[in-house]
Amino acid sequence: MTFKHAFRIKGIERELPAGAYEVVTDEELIEGLSFPCFRRVATMIMVPAASPHHQSVEMISISSVDLADAQQADAVASR
Repeated sequence: MTFKHAFRIKGIERELPAGAYEVVTDEELIEGLSFPCFRRVATMIMVPAASPHHQSVEMISISSVDLADAQQADAVASR
């Protein structure tokens, strides 16, 4: 996922720089249905670590709704 502007996501204390980010989702199979169906149980984003560990990357658990809100804000800022 790419952000064109610096952005914030609820639950992360700092502003994140514009750029490409890896988003990882964890899903589980819902049992008992006649067709395969999955439920998202976690959404995580890989972000540059906070100072002084700029060379490191950390995986932070976030809400998929908060991620969508950050994407929307980035799209609006691009107009």
